[in-house]
Amino acid sequence: MATIHVDGNDYEVEDSDNLLHACLSLGLDIPYFCWHPAMGSVGACRQCAVKQYKDADDDRGMLVMSCMAPVKDDAYISIDDEEAKVFRQTVIEFLMVNHPHDCPVCEEGGHCHLQDMTVMTGHDRRRYRFRKRTHRNQDLGPFVAHEMNRCITCYRCTRFYQDYAGGEDLGAFGAHDNIYFGRVTDGTLESEFSGNLTEVCPTGVFTDQTHSDQYTRKWDLQFAPSVCHQCASGCNISPGERYGDIRRIENRYNGDVNGYFLCDRGRFGYGYVNRKDRPTRPESRNVSDTTPMEVDEGLDRAADALRGAKRIIGIGSPRASLESNHRLRQLVGAANFSTGIEAGELSRIRRMEALNRDAGLTTPSLREIEDCDAILVLGEDLLQSAARIALSVRQAVRSKGAELGEARGIPEWNAEAVKTIAQDAGHPLFLVTPDVTKLDGIAAHAERAAPDDIARLGFAVAHALDSTAPAVEGLDDATSQLAERIADTLLAARKPLVIAGESLGSMAILEAAGNVARALARRQKTDAGLTLVRREANSVGLGLLGGESLDWALEQLEGDADGVVILENDLYTRLPAARIDAALDRAVAVVVVDHQRTPTWERADVALPAGTFAESDGTLVSLEGRAQRFYQVFDPSYMRPDTRIRESWRWLHALHATLERQPVETILLDDLTQAVAEETPAFAPLHQTTPEAMFRVHGLKLAREPHRYSGRTAMRADINVNEPRAPLDLDTPFAFSMEGYAGYQEPRREVAFAWAPGWNSPQAWNKFQDEVGGHLRAGDPGKRLFPALSKDRAAAAGEYCSKIPAAFTARDGEWQVIDLPQLFGGDEMSRRAEPIRERMAAPQVALSEADAARLGLAAGDAVTVSLDGVSFDLPARLSAGLPAGVVGLPSGTIQERTGALTPSATRWGLVTRADHGQVSVEEDRT
Repeated sequence: MATIHVDGNDYEVEDSDNLLHACLSLGLDIPYFCWHPAMGSVGACRQCAVKQYKDADDDRGMLVMSCMAPVKDDAYISIDDEEAKVFRQTVIEFLMVNHPHDCPVCEEGGHCHLQDMTVMTGHDRRRYRFRKRTHRNQDLGPFVAHEMNRCITCYRCTRFYQDYAGGEDLGAFGAHDNIYFGRVTDGTLESEFSGNLTEVCPTGVFTDQTHSDQYTRKWDLQFAPSVCHQCASGCNISPGERYGDIRRIENRYNGDVNGYFLCDRGRFGYGYVNRKDRPTRPESRNVSDTTPMEVDEGLDRAADALRGAKRIIGIGSPRASLESNHRLRQLVGAANFSTGIEAGELSRIRRMEALNRDAGLTTPSLREIEDCDAILVLGEDLLQSAARIALSVRQAVRSKGAELGEARGIPEWNAEAVKTIAQDAGHPLFLVTPDVTKLDGIAAHAERAAPDDIARLGFAVAHALDSTAPAVEGLDDATSQLAERIADTLLAARKPLVIAGESLGSMAILEAAGNVARALARRQKTDAGLTLVRREANSVGLGLLGGESLDWALEQLEGDADGVVILENDLYTRLPAARIDAALDRAVAVVVVDHQRTPTWERADVALPAGTFAESDGTLVSLEGRAQRFYQVFDPSYMRPDTRIRESWRWLHALHATLERQPVETILLDDLTQAVAEETPAFAPLHQTTPEAMFRVHGLKLAREPHRYSGRTAMRADINVNEPRAPLDLDTPFAFSMEGYAGYQEPRREVAFAWAPGWNSPQAWNKFQDEVGGHLRAGDPGKRLFPALSKDRAAAAGEYCSKIPAAFTARDGEWQVIDLPQLFGGDEMSRRAEPIRERMAAPQVALSEADAARLGLAAGDAVTVSLDGVSFDLPARLSAGLPAGVVGLPSGTIQERTGALTPSATRWGLVTRADHGQVSVEEDRT
């Protein structure tokens, strides 16, 4: 720690910081542009100048750039010095020389860091009267819009895109005062994190293209704290609503999880909330037509139908909240509750939970992953299956530069010096996957193998770490040497990490990762971590809640059960359509609660329209085991009074009461969450995840709307000139209005939107943190449910798995068909968002070059795939890495063509040239 003196006041700060970081962490305001808390300092803009003095007696001092000046004990600086203020004002005036001053039409207006800093410096007159430099804008795809004339050359965009996220198709061109940030040619930005440019850029050069279609100023959006539902990473988001539509999603800072950045699926995959074909009223369906109904009639018809059933099965969903799944289980009884997950996937989910608890290693947060110094990835293409984890892995590899800099006395925040020292050096990353990945370029070694061979290598690494772990018979010399190399690297690391997951549908890979974790625990690597990737937002939560598989539910419907309630789950994406049809045909009552018109919805006798994440409250559990609450952004009936959308758990509560002929009593979210915690031991800490509905700050609820929110008294003027009062929210501490607390002075974890006086841009998160880039002052949202491990990790590690698969052997005339995860279009909901659909690659069959040569195929040739008794044609994609005897299909393709989305490592099929005709093969599930 060090003591610094700022304008006559003494402060204690970290001596490893620079002055800008230290002052901002103290709550002092210094304008800046090029510096970013996640990316460090480069000293490009000269905007953060302060006066620094030699000692207390020095009355002249010198101007220094605070982002490049290290903290020194007993340092004297002045932010308010007149020379420093004039210098900062002059700098921004020069930066604005070529700026178009188009705030009234700029989409960044009211949300703009440049506006904030201009006001902060006092620059309010434009003296430049000459012709401005202009640029041609580029088409950068469906996510990001481009307006290059607004650029102030801070280099944040390329530093994030190239250095932080690893993108290669965006760069800086030109020199001096004629710099252009863009692509060599027009075209869609290729990075999976391109949307972060809209928040990284301090001006309006890069803006949210999806927001442009229905543009609304930030101060006219209604926000709520939420959690991304597009994968299991648990990233925190701030969705913004206007007129009953989600207009944009911004990153919500969580120091333990996503920090400042989101992946593009999480940022732009919200389109399904706004679909015009969504169900908005209860529907009753018979052979000839569909009848929309009111709430009471819908509940009565659903209850009447279920009363006629001998036994009712409840089918839950890993995309629904804990509260909704719990309420369904209460409705049908624990013995009749299914998770709605296919049996193989459910068994793997539960095995992953057991490994997280019992393998002897903790599950690190995304922030903790960035601190790892050796990583082994078994089977996961992380950029496609869990992109935000991949971004953390990239930072872990890059952090080698900070170590090299520290050894030479260069602080981590000095980004360009650290980058120069690091060159291509990085912490070791070992990737073992079936096909090439975008992380290959930073890997110490990238190995290509079939799923069983990936598992065998993992088992071999565990044996190399600990000789008491089962040995792998029949390994070739190259694989044995690689296993030894990986083991030596993991042992030498301070904080090694093992990553595996569900993408390939292989239990053997999970067991191999578990063995590696146990071996590290036995070797006393107490800081090592184990991350296991699940597919869906609440896969972990549903596994902890308990329940049977979807296969079991269908068996019951084929037996003595003849009623079913299906919660937010399209069964046709999980098992073959013929099997779903056969089970539902036998049911006398099918009730579906969902927010999309799916094939399952179309099979319902009575269907009830549920709210999406934007219209509901609830709790999700991320792959880290972190329980986090998401909040309703808006009340759908306020702007559209004809809708009858309700939260799923509210529908199920009312249906239960109606079924038992009881009055429907008011149910509160806090009471329901408490019931989940009391009835399921794993959720005992659940009430600690969020403030109760009665939480207040200075007697005020928390505001969902900025204090400048306009138009509230005329929002529904086209419906009725008599404006109703804002909806009441009894379930949460938030108000559906601007009335309420929205400040930063009082610590709170649940922040709907980041704003502070003078800070309208995303940089306002600085005001809510204990230190800039640290954690929220009230603690980061969420509560870890996996128990803390004892100091004796070896004793807690359990027994090694000895069920090692045989080496993969290609079959004559058959190919093992694996599911290749896809970030864009790989999940059920984001596939319904138009911008994501534009980024979805056309489905192709990935074959090894050797197999393609044997079949006489060239890239793009039509191929017939025969799988699960169904044949379909797709173009061929030749892969230099894919093992012979294995073909890969993009996730979602198998479901679309055969009706079975869930990945399986035991799926085999035939591949032929399309002009050779179609052949069928039965799936081998041995």
